[in-house]
Amino acid sequence: METFEIKQLTFIYPNKEVPAICDLSLTINKGEFIGVCGKSGCGKSTLLRHLKTVLTPHGIRTGEIIFEGKTLETVDQRIQSSQIGYVLQSPDNQIVTDKVWHELAFGLESLGMDTPTIRLRVAEMANFFGIQTWFHKSVTELSGGQKQILNLASIMTMHPSVLILDEPTSQLDPIAASDFLQIIGKINRELGTTIIMSEHRLDEVLPFCDRLVVIDNGKLITQGSPKEVGFLLKQDNHELFLAMPTPMRIYAGVTNDFECPLTVRDGREWLDKIGKIKSIEYKVLSTCISSEVNAPAIQIDEVWFKYEKNSPDIIKGLSMTVKKGELFAILGGNGTGKTTTLSIIMGENRPYRGKISVQGSIAALPQNPQALFVKKTVEQDLYEIFANRKMKKEQKEEKVWDVARLCLIEDLMQSHPYDLSGGEQQRVALAKVLLIEPQILLLDEPTKGLDAYFKLKLAEILKNLQAEGVTIVMVSHDVEFCASYADRCAMFFDGNIVTTGNTRQFFIGNSFYTSAANRMARHLIPQALTVEDVIAACGGTVKSPEFKIRKNTNINRFKQEEFPYKDKMLLTPFISQVTIEKHRLTHRTMIAALMILIFIPLTIYFGIYYLNDRKYYIISMLIIIETMIPFIMVFESRKPQAREIIIIAVLCAIAVAGRTVFFMLPQFKPVVSIVIIAGLCFGGETGFLVGAVSGFVSNFFAGQGPWTPWQMFGFGIIGFLAGVLFQKGILRRNKIALCLFGGITTFFIYGFLLNTASILMVQSTITWEMIMLACLRGIPFDLIHALSTMFFLWLIADPMIEKLDRIKLKYGLVDPQNR
Repeated sequence: METFEIKQLTFIYPNKEVPAICDLSLTINKGEFIGVCGKSGCGKSTLLRHLKTVLTPHGIRTGEIIFEGKTLETVDQRIQSSQIGYVLQSPDNQIVTDKVWHELAFGLESLGMDTPTIRLRVAEMANFFGIQTWFHKSVTELSGGQKQILNLASIMTMHPSVLILDEPTSQLDPIAASDFLQIIGKINRELGTTIIMSEHRLDEVLPFCDRLVVIDNGKLITQGSPKEVGFLLKQDNHELFLAMPTPMRIYAGVTNDFECPLTVRDGREWLDKIGKIKSIEYKVLSTCISSEVNAPAIQIDEVWFKYEKNSPDIIKGLSMTVKKGELFAILGGNGTGKTTTLSIIMGENRPYRGKISVQGSIAALPQNPQALFVKKTVEQDLYEIFANRKMKKEQKEEKVWDVARLCLIEDLMQSHPYDLSGGEQQRVALAKVLLIEPQILLLDEPTKGLDAYFKLKLAEILKNLQAEGVTIVMVSHDVEFCASYADRCAMFFDGNIVTTGNTRQFFIGNSFYTSAANRMARHLIPQALTVEDVIAACGGTVKSPEFKIRKNTNINRFKQEEFPYKDKMLLTPFISQVTIEKHRLTHRTMIAALMILIFIPLTIYFGIYYLNDRKYYIISMLIIIETMIPFIMVFESRKPQAREIIIIAVLCAIAVAGRTVFFMLPQFKPVVSIVIIAGLCFGGETGFLVGAVSGFVSNFFAGQGPWTPWQMFGFGIIGFLAGVLFQKGILRRNKIALCLFGGITTFFIYGFLLNTASILMVQSTITWEMIMLACLRGIPFDLIHALSTMFFLWLIADPMIEKLDRIKLKYGLVDPQNR
């Protein structure tokens, strides 16, 4: 029986013309181990996310996905949660509790299982995964590999029938990655769980795979056994053949009639057969640039560092020298201090003992490329580098598009950086760093998420930088990349470097921290390190990359070609005004107006004159219930998404927090500004709801009383007006218009309501003279409140509206203009 049957699936992200997935059909049988490979941004992650509805991205989709005989959309969320397990790339993004044992139990608790069942399953999986020794630890104490194993174990406690993994080893060191993959293989063999895994590093994955699925530009280009797929890719001279396992690539480079090897063990046997029919002679092949005679660019002498005074040392007596123009690679397990060392070289962290000498300007590519992104498009992010430089517009444009071409991101220039795949983000971050034109470049896991083709491009970029005298320090788990392109390598362990040497000396003789080619050929060719080494020794044809080294030129000054994408990008929409066609208010908005202008005032009136202002909690709750009726009607044609409710709750929380933070300043509060933004972005109903809830909840801190319903109504009516006036095309989405609206409504509407309430709360009968006197006396406070609203709108309106627009676009959240 099929676990998944995908029929002609096509998917287009919002604001895109080119499909991320195009007419893709695929059947996955029960118990199969399916590997999914392709270049960065080819659609692998998009495809996998479609296999679980809560993770499915927003966009236009056609086609059908069948899960165990039922259309996936009709499968209950509870069943999907328990039967379809999903492991993300980043271990930290999936952990939700603070303790290991609680993380294991969390999924079962969410499913409502009884305590004995939870205890049994947790104990079983803890034993299966070998978690007993760190069962009671805090998750913050775990290494990257342990966190990923914990994520996997917490999913397996629910006994899923299928396990989906999206590049789960991308952030793990070689040993942790190998251990993790062994566990995946064991789950598939011993539990019969269907495995669907996307991965760039295929050397250790393919031996477990029953089928390999290859995706390119959103299309399924081939599938079959790993050997069959490798043969077809080689026959077509496809770029993705570079991602195939080392034994397979060596086999393809040597003329022979033997069976193609897949694993290192198979490769050894194949090499023995080759040795019987032809002589194997080692030939030195090296791409490293010698830097032995160069002066030091970085000198570290007996450095000690710890993050807190009473915490253990992270760096322990570290000493190392990096020569000018050298590519120096640092390897080692997760949590040994490699990234901390880069932060010390950068000057972000200061050691409490030892000396550091750095000769030249520094730029760094962090492990998380998102840390560099500050704008809403890739192009704007690249131009941000020149913010403080005096340079002509033409020069900036030339540099930006040169580096875009260099890093193969021309077609990503108008995308939001956070919408890109992991590999695409890495390329964009690299482009941004290169625009700094540093003399020393620090790279933290630069090959993470990159496909095999762009790794060659990255190697070319680094070699060109070296030729210009740039010093490169690279922290990496990618042994194959370091073995091929580093000049010197160092092993980091327990806060210090235990050994350093030129690349060949460093890797020869290691059991795990060495290349697959060395492990395969060391019994016959001890000095062989790369695929090219073994092929050359066997008399094959070596097709090593030919880098075009440009000396005495700027890295960004390449010959610029015409970019077909530059003028054809679709811009992310930022709606400054509702179109005329959408000026008509919906029936939900009309019902909301009826509730807000008639029923809620009547409720407040009822509380004043029939409950004597003593049941203000009941009145407040009635107002919230009445407010939610038109809001809930937004979802009359569909189920609300959890993320929609969360966004509204977060807006309420921000308003409450803002009112609480500024409690010491009378009337100087950001609540009205948040409420106006909510109404603008999500409609009048939502604006009133955010205002009413914010007023009610914030008074738990500011003090509840008969004034609470009035404050709720005052905040809410302004949010409702903002949404309605924007929908009618009267209110415009710019700072000046919003500030004027916020100031006027806060002073007149909120001020009038609360001033009137102050009379009603103390007088049984009121007159217009009383109201006028209360309003006159309240002018100073109302003026401060109005000015504070204008201040906060001027400060936060643009960034908040931009973020909310992006969230609505990306996740398809409720939008007052499209209901």
